[in-house]
Amino acid sequence: HKLADYGDQRLRTNARVSGWTDVGPAGRGQPQAGRKEAPVGSGLIGQSWAMLFASGGFKVKLYDIEPQQVTNALEKIRKEMKFLEQSGSLKGSLSAEEQGSLISGCLTIQAAAEGAMHIQECVPENLELKKKIFAQLDQIIDDKVVLSSSTSCLLPSSLFAGLVHTKQCIVAHPVNPPYHVPLVELVPHPETAPATVDRTYALMRKIGQSPVRVMKEIDGFALNRLQYAVISEAWRLVE
Repeated sequence: HKLADYGDQRLRTNARVSGWTDVGPAGRGQPQAGRKEAPVGSGLIGQSWAMLFASGGFKVKLYDIEPQQVTNALEKIRKEMKFLEQSGSLKGSLSAEEQGSLISGCLTIQAAAEGAMHIQECVPENLELKKKIFAQLDQIIDDKVVLSSSTSCLLPSSLFAGLVHTKQCIVAHPVNPPYHVPLVELVPHPETAPATVDRTYALMRKIGQSPVRVMKEIDGFALNRLQYAVISEAWRLVE
């Protein structure tokens, strides 16, 4: 994670913007010509998502408001990929070197979003910060881009209120760390188009994740409600 300055706030930030086009017949892990993923923010979650997209053969543009953070993140990613390869845990059919070559950095959010078809936000659970980022992205994208949030608890109707591209908005809540835990729950906004859910589901499957469709938004989503029930019972057993 890193400290990022948004206005007068300094917050721990881990954001990303990911670009994706509909998956063709190429097998998972093969280079996807013309398809780009562009994480915005280079924290631990952003790095993990960048690795997942590269494992699926997608080109990745990693963005951060601090250029040195991007440089450091790229170095960490390549070291981690090499370690995973040596331990037999690297995802996808491409080598660590091949996957690493698919990931590069950029200096502006506009450059990161250029050519993107799927934008995945991963900043901290701060509603105003997230809304500010989505408002900025809403002005950049066209009507073909999916806007997705990694929030673990904020309702889509709150996150995406007032956006022009509401039908393209969805929550794709991963389990931390996404690279090692494949579950992702997809939670739609009341106005989310079915095609947005389908495209996000297909992307998650393409990169080896296990997406689950939540049919409507609900406080805490499905994963948190089930997880905390189990945790509560575990504590009771200890007591």
